[in-house]
Amino acid sequence: MEYISTRNTQKKFSFNEVFLKGLAPDGGLFVPKNIPHFTANELKNFKNLSYNKLATQIILKFCSDEFNEAEIKEIIDNSYKKFRVKDVVEVKKLGKINLLELFHGPTLAFKDIAMQIIGNMYEKILKKNNKKINIVVATSGDTGAAAIDAIKDKNNMKIFILHPENKISAVQRKFMTTVKSKNVFNIAIEGNFDECQKFVKLMFADKNFSEAISMSCVNSINWARIIAQIVYYFFAYYKIVKEGEKINFSVPTGNFGDIYAGYIAKKMGLPINKLIIATNNNDILKRAINLGIYKPLKVEHTISPSMDIQVASNFERLIFDTFSCDSEKTSKAMNDLKEYGEFKIQNKDLKKINENFCSESLSEEETKSVIKKTFKNLGILIDPHTAVAVGVANKIDLNENVIILSTAHPYKFSETVMKETNIRPELPENLKNILNEEERYEKLPNDLQKVKNYVLKNI
Repeated sequence: MEYISTRNTQKKFSFNEVFLKGLAPDGGLFVPKNIPHFTANELKNFKNLSYNKLATQIILKFCSDEFNEAEIKEIIDNSYKKFRVKDVVEVKKLGKINLLELFHGPTLAFKDIAMQIIGNMYEKILKKNNKKINIVVATSGDTGAAAIDAIKDKNNMKIFILHPENKISAVQRKFMTTVKSKNVFNIAIEGNFDECQKFVKLMFADKNFSEAISMSCVNSINWARIIAQIVYYFFAYYKIVKEGEKINFSVPTGNFGDIYAGYIAKKMGLPINKLIIATNNNDILKRAINLGIYKPLKVEHTISPSMDIQVASNFERLIFDTFSCDSEKTSKAMNDLKEYGEFKIQNKDLKKINENFCSESLSEEETKSVIKKTFKNLGILIDPHTAVAVGVANKIDLNENVIILSTAHPYKFSETVMKETNIRPELPENLKNILNEEERYEKLPNDLQKVKNYVLKNI
C-alpha cells in the first residue's frame, strides 16, 4: 500500500515512513492512496472470527509491505494479552442501548486498543532497522497514559508526554505520573490541550529540531492509531445486527480520530448508516458539519475533559476526502484556518459529509442527567464521555440500531459519577496500587522553547 499526504498527493510514502514520521513533512496528515474494500463474501467470513483474528485480517491490509501475517498476528497477540476480557472489547445489549465497552485495557480507556499495537510495532521496526526515536505526545487525558503503558521499558525509545496542568482528572494524571520507567517523561503545561497539541505540531514543523531528536508521534494523527481502531467497528457490527442490516455508531468525539476510523470502516464495506459525532460544549465539529464553518472558539473546561478540544486534527483527513483528494484545496482550507481563524465548507461538500455524519452536543447538566438516568434505569455506571454519546444518540433518535462507543471506565471520572449516582465506581484490583504511588512530573510554563530545552536535556 502507498500513502500520500493530505497536502501533497504527488509524493508517495511507505508504511514504515508513515508510522515513524507520524506527521507528513509538509504538515499534512498521511492517508492511504487507496482504501482497501472487502467483498460481500469476505465480510460474511469475518462474522465468526475472534477479535485478534479479525484484527490480523484488517490491519495487515495497511502494512503488508512492512510486516508479514505471522508478524502482525504476533504483534496483536502480545498487545492484547493484558486485557481483562477475552475478546479485547465487550458488547452489551441494554434495552435500546448497545454499549461497546472499549476500556478493558491496562489504562481503562479506548486508547489502549491502538496504543498497545503501536508500542509493539515500534519495537519490531526499530530493532529491524537499528534505529532510536523520541516520541512527543500531547494528551487531553487518556492518550498519555495509554502511550506510556505501551512504550514504558521498551528499548530504543523515550516518550515525552505534554498534558494541560489541572485540566485532566487526578486519576488520568496518576496513570501517567506514577510510572517509574526511565524512558518516560511527563510534562504539565500551563495551558489547555489545544496549546499542548500546538507545541507538538510546531516541534514537528521545526525540521532541525525534529530530525535532531528523531521525533515520532503516537497522537491520533499517526495513521497506525486509525487502523487499529477500525477493527472494533467491524467486531461490534457482527455482535449486534443481522447480515446486511445497517448500523449507526454514536462516538464521543474530540480530535476526530476514533470516529474517522468508523468512516474508514464504512469505506471498506461495513454497512454503516450514520456516524454520530457526539460532542460537549466544545462543539466545533457540530458547528462545522451543521453550518459549514470550521471556527475554533475558546476551549471550555468540562466534566468530559478528553473532548475539551477546539482544533480536531483528524478532521483534515475527512476534509481531504470530501474535497475529492484535492491537496491544493485542503492546503488552502488549512492555511485559511491558520491565517483567518476559520475555513468554510461549501454546500456541495457539506452535503457529502452529511451523507455519513450527523452531530449534536450535550450540555454539562444534560451529561450529568444521562449518567444519573442510565444508572437508575439500567443499573450501570458510565463515564461522562460515554454519557455524551448516549445523550446525543437519544437527541438525534435515528430509530435504528445504534452502538454507543463507551470510551473510558467510569472509575477514571469517579468523582463526577459518584456525585450523580451516589455510587463510587470500583477500580480493577490489579490497578489499585496507582492511587498511593508517588507522582513524578515536570511543570513548565506555556513556552515552546522551554519545552524543547527540556526534551533536549533528557534525550
